[in-house]
Amino acid sequence: MKYYIVKRILQAIAVVLCISLITFFVLNIVPGDPVRIMMGDMADEATVNQVRHTMGLDRPVVEQYTTWFTHMIRGDFGVSYAQHKPVIALLAKAFTVTLKLSGSAYILALVVGVSVGTLAAVFHGKALDRALMSFSIFGISAPSFWVAIIVQIIFALHLKWFPLSGIKTVASFVLPCIALSTRYAASISRVTRTSMLEVLNQDFMRTAEAKGLARVRIILLHGLRNAVIPIITIAGAQLGDILTGSLIIETVFAMPGMGKLLLDAINARDLPLIQGSVMYIALICVVVYLIVDVLYALVDPRIRLGKEAN
Repeated sequence: MKYYIVKRILQAIAVVLCISLITFFVLNIVPGDPVRIMMGDMADEATVNQVRHTMGLDRPVVEQYTTWFTHMIRGDFGVSYAQHKPVIALLAKAFTVTLKLSGSAYILALVVGVSVGTLAAVFHGKALDRALMSFSIFGISAPSFWVAIIVQIIFALHLKWFPLSGIKTVASFVLPCIALSTRYAASISRVTRTSMLEVLNQDFMRTAEAKGLARVRIILLHGLRNAVIPIITIAGAQLGDILTGSLIIETVFAMPGMGKLLLDAINARDLPLIQGSVMYIALICVVVYLIVDVLYALVDPRIRLGKEAN
C-alpha cells in the first residue's frame, strides 16, 4: 500500500508540473501586452517599459517561469494586475463560493443518483424503471448551462420561487445546485441501477429473502452494500469534474466564485490571476483525485495489487 501511495503522489506531482509548464508558456505566447492593457493607451512607452521591468516581464521566459513556480509552491501566486490584491486572497474568497456550490451539488447528486438507481433496479422492467431511466438519459444528454437557463426561466422568472442570480440568501444556491447536479445524478443513477441489478440476481439475495428478512433491509444492507464499488468509482471520478463544472454554472447565475473570477481575469488579461486560478483549480483536482484513488484502493485491494504489479 505504501508503494502505491508513493507512486500516486509522484504521478500527481508530475501532473502539477506539466500543468504549470503548459499554463505559463501558453499564456505568455498569447497576443496582447498585459502592461499596456493595464495602463491604457494613454501611457507613454517609457512608462510602460518601466512598469514591465518592475514586474519582471522583460526577463527571459524561462527565468520568469522559474521565479513564478518557486513562489507558487510557497503559496505566493503574485498580485493581480487589475485588482491590485494578492491573488491567493482573491482565490480563497472565490473558492468559498465554489466549494459551497459544488459540495451541495455533489451531495445532491449522490443522494438522488443512488436513490433513483436503486428504485429503478428494484422495479426493473416496470413503468417506474422506464420513467426513471428516461430522466437519466435526459440528465446525461442535457448540457448543464442549458439546464441552468431552463430552471432560471421556470422557477425564477415565472414562478419567482428563487432568486434569478447572485448570492442574496441561502435560496440563491438552490437553482445552481440543481442545474449542476443533474448530469452527475443521472450518471450515478445508471451505474447504480446496473450494479444493483447484478447484485439482486445473486444467490445470497434470494437466501436473505427466504429467511424472511424485510425487503427494504435486504436491498439496503445486502444489495446496496455489495453494489457500492462501481458507485464509488463513478462518484469519485465525478468529484473533480463537479468542481470544474461549477465554473460554468457560476457564470450563468452571476455568482462570485472561481468561474466569474477567472472570466474577469481573462477579459482583463490579468496574467497572475489567470495563472493562479488555473493552478489553484488544478491543484485541488489533483489532490481530490489522489485521495479518491487511495480510498478506492482501500475499498478494493484488487486495484492496488493490479497497479503495483504493473
